[in-house]
Amino acid sequence: MDQRNSAATTLHSSRSRGWKSLEADFIHIQAGRTHVPGSQTHRLGIHFGRAVNAHCQCDGRHHHRQQAHGDIDLVPAGLDGWWEDDRDCTILRLTIRPELLRAAAHELGRDPETIALAPKFQLRDPRLESIAWAIKAEIEAPVPSDSTYAETLGMALAIRLVESNGQTRTETATTRATLSSRQQRILAEFIEEHIDQSLSLADLAAVAGLSVSHLKPLFRASFGMPVHHYVLTRRVERARSLILAADMPLAQVALESGFAHQSHMAHWMRRILGLTPGMISRMHS
Repeated sequence: MDQRNSAATTLHSSRSRGWKSLEADFIHIQAGRTHVPGSQTHRLGIHFGRAVNAHCQCDGRHHHRQQAHGDIDLVPAGLDGWWEDDRDCTILRLTIRPELLRAAAHELGRDPETIALAPKFQLRDPRLESIAWAIKAEIEAPVPSDSTYAETLGMALAIRLVESNGQTRTETATTRATLSSRQQRILAEFIEEHIDQSLSLADLAAVAGLSVSHLKPLFRASFGMPVHHYVLTRRVERARSLILAADMPLAQVALESGFAHQSHMAHWMRRILGLTPGMISRMHS
């Protein structure tokens, strides 16, 4: 996010890899205040690692929160702000050029001139997060993949931004009921802790203190997707992480991630990530 903080250290970057419409930097930031100046690009910051207590100001709004692993802040082009953390933190910073967002709008059959991103704080989006960690793995790889792979990741990121955050400028703002921040956090943590088990709507509704009929629309409004799709994306991300981190048979990875069997896992990894378990394993090797 072009942070002006002398205590920021870039650990990995895409800048030497010839990427065009997307840039990625994995950076370590020391505790304190970081200014994010206005830019002609859209910027995402994905928190990595242990949680920090954070305070940010952007677009005239103040936001106090505990920033956890996977939390995403979105700063649209033209906006500036500042972030203050109570301890050192590490983030994946993604910079998206407007032309990539316009190309994504065309892919979705939408008029690019009507797309406007709104600033988001502590956004939880499993699909965005999965794409972001795939980008992180790519900039950490000592030998980069074919440039087409980076372009594919960039387009997937832009499409998801248009799908989940894009608002038409002619739309009238409407207020939708959502889960509270506490309910969202409790549900996300419960799903992560029990991802290898059967997760029923009744179980999740009980965790949130709601009926099943109330949970379903509130969950979709808060997480941007139905419950079952969210659970599948988290299982896919767990499987991807296990493939990259552990020398484990794919059949065992499937069970540890909550899939019925290996082919079930492969089907959903291909649907959500566009990659098979074998492709992920080979890229890591």
